[in-house]
Amino acid sequence: MAIQPKDRLAVGVKVLPEGVEDYCERHTTALTELHERLLSETEEKTTTANFLVGELEGAFLKMLVRMTQAKSILEVGMFTGYSALCFAEALPADGRIITCELDPHAIEIASRFFAQSLHRNKIEIRAGRAADTLKTLSGPFDLCFIDADKPSYDYYYDRCVDLTRKGGLIVLDNMLRYGRVLNPVEEDARIVNALNGRLHKDPRVENVLLPFRDGIMLAYKL
Repeated sequence: MAIQPKDRLAVGVKVLPEGVEDYCERHTTALTELHERLLSETEEKTTTANFLVGELEGAFLKMLVRMTQAKSILEVGMFTGYSALCFAEALPADGRIITCELDPHAIEIASRFFAQSLHRNKIEIRAGRAADTLKTLSGPFDLCFIDADKPSYDYYYDRCVDLTRKGGLIVLDNMLRYGRVLNPVEEDARIVNALNGRLHKDPRVENVLLPFRDGIMLAYKL
């Protein structure tokens, strides 16, 4: 039976009955204790802990790596390293992830937690502006994950398409802007809305936009 509007959450872009996301987390393979400690420290030592992908999305990203059998990953926007740890744990022993971050405080936190991970040798941090870093890379990557400053999303997307192998996957986070793409007045919402339209018509990829968390766009490179 269809869920009636009165049964839906009005917060953000959630359209599921209250409690369903928590239920999903309880029935999803848990992330590690290292992730729990990283989440706690991010909440204590930054004012932007909401930048983290969270446990359910982190598990989803791990599953994407396993399903695509990716061995090389590019992450645009590391923050304190939560998603990078998810990727590294799912990569094979000879896999690698290059992750870009500008904020030195976030890099310091991520570096300390990466050092505690059994998968630390798979992770390479590139400090500085992601746009500058992307110009230095040659690829090809099996999977690219974009979760950074929205004004640069168009460039990040086009560059990642170039750097991704045929049959590879490009994942873009925050593609619904908490539902504001439906009435894109704010600059970030206008940018993301325009990119959603352009990406949907891009002959280089097949795409699906998922109403999961703040919107996840999956683009398969043809």
